[in-house]
Amino acid sequence: MPLPRLQIHPNGHHLVTETGAPFFWLGDTAWSLFHRLTLAQAAFYLERRAAQGFTLIQANAIAEHGGLTVPNRNGDLVLHEMDPARPNEAYFRHVDAVIDLAARNGLYVGLLPTWGDKVIQIWGEGPMIFTPERAYSYGAWLAQCYRERTNLVWILGGDRPVAHGDTDTRPIWRAMAAGIRSAGPALITYHPPGGTSSGEALHAEPWLDVNMMQSGHGSGRDTPVWNKIRADYTRTPAKPTLDGEPNYEDHPVNPWPTWDPKNGYFRDYDVRKQCYRSVFAGGCGVTYGHHSIWPFYEPGRELINYQDRFWTDAIDRPGAWQIGHLRRLIESRPMLSRIPTDDLLVGRTTRPAAHATATKDSAGHYAMVYIPKNRPITVRMSVLSANPVRAWWFDPRTGVTEQIGEFAPTGIRRFTPPAGGPDWVLVLDDVRVGFAAPGANG
Repeated sequence: MPLPRLQIHPNGHHLVTETGAPFFWLGDTAWSLFHRLTLAQAAFYLERRAAQGFTLIQANAIAEHGGLTVPNRNGDLVLHEMDPARPNEAYFRHVDAVIDLAARNGLYVGLLPTWGDKVIQIWGEGPMIFTPERAYSYGAWLAQCYRERTNLVWILGGDRPVAHGDTDTRPIWRAMAAGIRSAGPALITYHPPGGTSSGEALHAEPWLDVNMMQSGHGSGRDTPVWNKIRADYTRTPAKPTLDGEPNYEDHPVNPWPTWDPKNGYFRDYDVRKQCYRSVFAGGCGVTYGHHSIWPFYEPGRELINYQDRFWTDAIDRPGAWQIGHLRRLIESRPMLSRIPTDDLLVGRTTRPAAHATATKDSAGHYAMVYIPKNRPITVRMSVLSANPVRAWWFDPRTGVTEQIGEFAPTGIRRFTPPAGGPDWVLVLDDVRVGFAAPGANG
């Protein structure tokens, strides 16, 4: 049975299926999925990601590295003579099969028609092969091919800015979006370069349905992702927003222009911090990534930015399993009434590494606080409508909960996390609503 199509909830901040069910975007950056894997390998990858709780896979039709010049594992190039007007149908039959495998595993695909260096190079291989006319025809061809696939979201951009110097690529992206929409309604977002958001340059574009930011890998371990998300969250008209590329697990920290090994690698704790803080700041979901998964690094492949393992070893890294606990936590409480909140916390630190982020139900029936450091947190209990309030600790590493007790919704209260950590989630519930334990179904 086909998956229901995705659309925007009327409040403008969340995603739902066409049946009205809430949808949490838990993505993975599998940029080279179509280009570098056999169908059997893709089946293995998709089955594992579904088991880990992912809901959406982000992948390129025209890949970044060798996307135009190196054939896929079946020996097919994506285009004939690098011409977007001449797609290679043999290549796209493989794309079809992978998208269908994703659907059978309950997964949506965030499909990038092309990586951004084929539109505006700046860095990377290129070449730039798109004009507005070519972009429209290529987008329209893709839309016709996939008009019956209900598990697609479209992602334009591909790690490149909209404008650079005297070059403005908005006419190209507008044309591609128009081509995609020529076959019917489509949900479209834009993947920007590191440290930026689509909302900064494209929010007013009518074709942009969802804002996406990339907190990236080059600004240390505690890039203030919460500020970017909140900036997009407060733009008008309201559009959902998310971090579509946080720090990858096992990616070197700040590797450009030259990596200092003393900086180390991002590990699962770094991933959890950024993912939880972006979602609690207002994200409609988040995308996980692993530095060996996105290019499907394996023996014989070129090393890109100091990979430390092959993709088959990376698929079960701790962060890939832990991120599913975030999805289950969010889904265990009403999702469509969830909003960011700044009035719950008392005495917040200005240190990014210790920055706690809070979210709550708009009616005050529940609240959650992500605490990145194992330190006491002070909460303004009167923000909740609950009477009494049931408090829990939720472990983002295991998904295990520990009930703290019940308290009156008055004054302020200090909560001290359990020993261990380093990070925790404090969950506060209205006892009268009868919520199950955080992260539990029903």
